[in-house]
Amino acid sequence: MSVLIAGCGDLGTEAGLRFAAAGHAVTGWRRRPDRLPAFIRGVAADLTGDLPEVPADTETVVFTPAASGRSEEQYRATYVDGLARLLDALERDGVTPRRILFVSSTAVYGDSDGELVDELTPTAPASATGAVIREAEELLHARRPDGIVLRLAGIYGPGRTRLVDAVLGGTAVVPSGPHPTNRIHRDDAAAAIVHLATAVPEPEPVYVGVDDEPAELGDVLRFLAAELGRGEPPTGGAPAARGGNRRLSNARLRATGFGFAFPTFREGYRSVLAGEGIRHP
Repeated sequence: MSVLIAGCGDLGTEAGLRFAAAGHAVTGWRRRPDRLPAFIRGVAADLTGDLPEVPADTETVVFTPAASGRSEEQYRATYVDGLARLLDALERDGVTPRRILFVSSTAVYGDSDGELVDELTPTAPASATGAVIREAEELLHARRPDGIVLRLAGIYGPGRTRLVDAVLGGTAVVPSGPHPTNRIHRDDAAAAIVHLATAVPEPEPVYVGVDDEPAELGDVLRFLAAELGRGEPPTGGAPAARGGNRRLSNARLRATGFGFAFPTFREGYRSVLAGEGIRHP
């Protein structure tokens, strides 16, 4: 099988290496293709501009966009316009892939008062950028009703150490009220991409990509402090802001037979603290 990864950054590269290890030919589109490892054929491409020719034998397309900034305009240029350009390029070059997967975000959900959220929960983005991502999901399903959307929660892993740095720097503060958090290790996110693209005969249109345990931020910070041999962080931070108070379920992803290497933040952060893995440039 030939795979095209459009927007081949850290996550896309990790997924690409896993596709390649499984015997698939992988092409990665990104602005700096020279940064890709040898197992991925790099092609210079900018999702906000004209796109190169799609390999004729492409059977799977993975769209893993990363906006150049946090503004609504930058998100629209990458997520909505970039996806439209990708779909147009497929039509232009007469390529009809068997499967298209869009790596989306759980930012499409709104505030749920701490209740459990899954794929059937109505979306209600609390931010302009979240609304743009939801628009991109709708665009995919309008043009490819069989497209797959994988909504990832907060990605952590090699080189993604914001909470670790906060504990080490003494700036971590435990919220004074409920502050549920949801996350997935970069490697599990990449594995989920490969799994949904290759191992699920009749995929659902949407999956939530999150580990087994929605965890209070305070519990995560106290765990990291203990692992790092630091004192317990002080309490006094604000509880979850509106739009982030939710607990995400991975039951649908689990039901496909997917297994997590890092089922909770404990296994994942222990791997990070041990220096395992690398963040791809």
